[in-house]
Amino acid sequence: MEPGFVDVPPTGGVSVFDHYVYPFEKGGYMRGKRPDVGCILCAIAAGKSEVPSLEILRTAKCLLSVNLYPYNSGHLIVYPLRHTADPRDLHQDEERDLSRLTRFCLDALEALYRPSGFNIGFNVGSHAGASIAHLHQHIIPRYANELGVIDLIGGAKVLIEDPNTTRERLITWFREHLSEIAEAEFPSTVRR
Repeated sequence: MEPGFVDVPPTGGVSVFDHYVYPFEKGGYMRGKRPDVGCILCAIAAGKSEVPSLEILRTAKCLLSVNLYPYNSGHLIVYPLRHTADPRDLHQDEERDLSRLTRFCLDALEALYRPSGFNIGFNVGSHAGASIAHLHQHIIPRYANELGVIDLIGGAKVLIEDPNTTRERLITWFREHLSEIAEAEFPSTVRR
């Protein structure tokens, strides 16, 4: 992932950043340059090679993945394997798996990254920020001092960890805690 700078257009408001460091692939993605697979999250769940996968684990009803374009290191998404765009359409077993996976993600992120808080939620609909029409919950670790020297001097937001590294760290953590998770919450449904 090659980082790049992009100027922040004037909004009339006050902004801490003059520009952001971000992977150029995200811009193309947001403009519609996506793999021709229909739903990207369904393609990841199906194991299609046309889309990059940062899958960590799945249950019988949900999949846990590192976000390919994270806001912070440790940014995860949890989503139902069944295609749906609205949380009101979730089945009870999907809601249960999503909720339990979320709890385990919080434990894993606290153990590995020590954040001071989390943003957890859905973007439902394109005007609410959903860039994929498949319901997915974001779990974003937040830190007390997210603005570092480089952020302030350079006027840019810098990610300190590649999403692939995040994935490997979390897979290791989940594997170490898998029996505890499987026995307590996901009897015979967590894929190894």
